[in-house]
Amino acid sequence: MKKFVNDPATFTDEALAGFAAAHRDLVRIGAGPTHLVRVDAPVADKVAVVSGGGAGHEPLHIGYVGPGMLDAAVPGRVFTSPTPDQVQAAVQAAAGPRGALLIVKNYTGDVLNFETAAELLAADGVPVATVLVDDDVAVQDSTFTAGRRGVGGTVLVEKIAGAAADRGDDLATVAAIAAAVTAKVRSMGVALGPAVMPNSGEPSFVLDDNEIEMGVGIHGEPGRERAAMATADEIVGTLLTAIVGDLPFTAGDRVLLFVNGLGGTPLAELYLAYNGARKYLADKGIEVSRSLVGNYITSLEMPGLSITLLQLDEQTTMLWDAPVHTAALRWGR
Repeated sequence: MKKFVNDPATFTDEALAGFAAAHRDLVRIGAGPTHLVRVDAPVADKVAVVSGGGAGHEPLHIGYVGPGMLDAAVPGRVFTSPTPDQVQAAVQAAAGPRGALLIVKNYTGDVLNFETAAELLAADGVPVATVLVDDDVAVQDSTFTAGRRGVGGTVLVEKIAGAAADRGDDLATVAAIAAAVTAKVRSMGVALGPAVMPNSGEPSFVLDDNEIEMGVGIHGEPGRERAAMATADEIVGTLLTAIVGDLPFTAGDRVLLFVNGLGGTPLAELYLAYNGARKYLADKGIEVSRSLVGNYITSLEMPGLSITLLQLDEQTTMLWDAPVHTAALRWGR
């Protein structure tokens, strides 16, 4: 597999430098342990919202730094958690007296390193709260995480929590809103093939020509089953049957439907899948009130997609609609 790489050892740093240069009106790279912050950080009289994780999932998380969403993002190496000192430096650069909310995907490395950073920050007198995102219905446990993995729902939690912080809510309120979104969001993904790691040039897993991985994780972790290739509507139906049955979502619910590309799926196919998903939900009496379609939490160039449903209420709808201005998500400003 050919890739645009100079040196695998500097791949993440070079990509981050390019991102920061391209979006210097929005972000800057922090000094010391690598982190990315809003160009105007720290923002006065505001709770900072901070998230992070391994690189390779762009635009997550660096693409969501800016007004109405994240105040800082902490990138690790490809598919590798950031270190506690990176998280600590990001929060110190982004947070004022009102403290910071840490949004953490449920992977063991992320959980441990953000937890250690929170302890260090608390010792420094910085108010910190943490919300764990665990929206993946594919598995209860995997070799990569204790409990459900944090996947597509992370984008929605970051947007809604960021809007709450932007309107001036205090730390306890922003954390409670983020936790409420986490409780109402469910996701599942499917891969048609693997991603290829830049450091090795090797695929993250192997599928036969007619196989797909149902319930794949964003690092290529196995899901529910290896299945035979099927039609788009059949695959979407399998994903949504698991998602809808898990919360469960019921007739009369209003939802945000998020169809996400994992990096290697054309937009035409994502919109085709969205069309099938919307019809599936309509047949169940579930109203799609808000939508998001595109590559928002990827796995390098993995061909595949994930579907996320968020049960909406008046407050979450208002916060989702609130203005946002980041490299990857923007409206209303």
